[in-house]
Amino acid sequence: MSVHGPLGAAETGVGEITASAIDVRAPALRDRLGLLGVAGLVLTTMLVAVGAAHTDALLPETVRPLPSWLTGPFGGSGIGLGSGGVVVVLGAMFVSYAVAVRASARLSARTVLMGIAAIHALVLLAPPLLSTDVFSYQFYGRMGNIYGANPYTAGPHAFALDPLFPYIGAKWFNTPTVYGPLFTALSYVMAPLSIAASALAYKAIAAGASLGTIAIVWNAARLRGIDPVKAVALVGLNPLVVVYGVGGAHNDLLMMLLLMAGVYMILNNRQRAGSAVMVGAAAIKLTAGVMLAFAIASGGGRRARDRRRDVLLGASAAAAMVVGLSFLWFGDGPLHLFATVKKVQSEGDWHSIPGFIGARLGGSFGHVTGIVLGVAFLALCCWLLRRVWRGQLDWIDAGAWTAAALLITASSLLPWYVAWLIPLAALATDRRLWRVAIVTTEVVGAIQLLGYIPHGTTLLGL
Repeated sequence: MSVHGPLGAAETGVGEITASAIDVRAPALRDRLGLLGVAGLVLTTMLVAVGAAHTDALLPETVRPLPSWLTGPFGGSGIGLGSGGVVVVLGAMFVSYAVAVRASARLSARTVLMGIAAIHALVLLAPPLLSTDVFSYQFYGRMGNIYGANPYTAGPHAFALDPLFPYIGAKWFNTPTVYGPLFTALSYVMAPLSIAASALAYKAIAAGASLGTIAIVWNAARLRGIDPVKAVALVGLNPLVVVYGVGGAHNDLLMMLLLMAGVYMILNNRQRAGSAVMVGAAAIKLTAGVMLAFAIASGGGRRARDRRRDVLLGASAAAAMVVGLSFLWFGDGPLHLFATVKKVQSEGDWHSIPGFIGARLGGSFGHVTGIVLGVAFLALCCWLLRRVWRGQLDWIDAGAWTAAALLITASSLLPWYVAWLIPLAALATDRRLWRVAIVTTEVVGAIQLLGYIPHGTTLLGL
């Protein structure tokens, strides 16, 4: 008997029940997957935070074994993960992130925000994670505040007898600061703190900056007609931002706080204040200056000229103030900043595309590749700026594509650099950038996991 006959699905309702059951199960499954993703992130972050003090692979190289005064409240747990445990836990963390973000449309704001707060709190209470940069921040401040030296013209090696010197990463012994004058001034203020108090203070600044950025993204997403829950899930649950960024107390998060605050102000038609704040972001780390160019180019419509004029006025006034104060505090030291950044980037590492090619085929090939990619990056920036100027492309979308391109072409790619992309991608109207942000996080995370596997880099022929 045909199912479409007198006793078929249309009359018995069997087909309707089956279809209805499938329709109900699919959203329910996505709900459960999203909750599992958030729960997985909280659990794996807890394991990292509790086990870090006894897991060398999670600690900065200069504090292995970790001094008791730097362990934090979880130091007495006695739990250690080992290299294999780190790979499993971090691998599960990256998978949980992808699951949670993809299912975030089905999650409540309360669930996402509670998950974000939990992982930030756990990482804040952990010891410094995975990077020696937090000690460099304090040392550059001590150079100026205590020794009267200019951190833009000398490296820490000039003060090797300082008790903080053994905690500096070997790469930075002879390297002057690569950070902007606003952040260097902040490090002067914090220089008198003890090593432990300084590490906690910088981590607190990073955590506060990350949470502040999340609040800005929430409000900016609503202005742009984007689901704010999905937007903050992409940013606030990101393991590279939280574990590597907050855990390592990196100033990239403070830079992004000011940058996104400027973006939000411009979206609210406060062009002068917004562009001034974006200059402040560049005064922490030069990378933020790229986004300012797109803010200047934006403003399509009848009032485009007025908007661009206001952005330029605000940026010019702030830049003049930063330059004036920089010369007052540091003399001509900041003029050396560009050369120092260029030198550091030229050293590269195998995690970046030029560095990987150089490691596989020789330094000359990597150098040539770096030049080609640099030219390609500049060409892409010019093309994107032209489209934004003509009103053919949203300026935040263009900034996000530029950040993604910068990560691909940079000679040195560190995991917390992903923070440059994630908040912009969360506000993008081009939803391809959403996928780019997730894929970039997973790829960079996978590269980091190779470093924890014994001889893992040999899998890439390095």
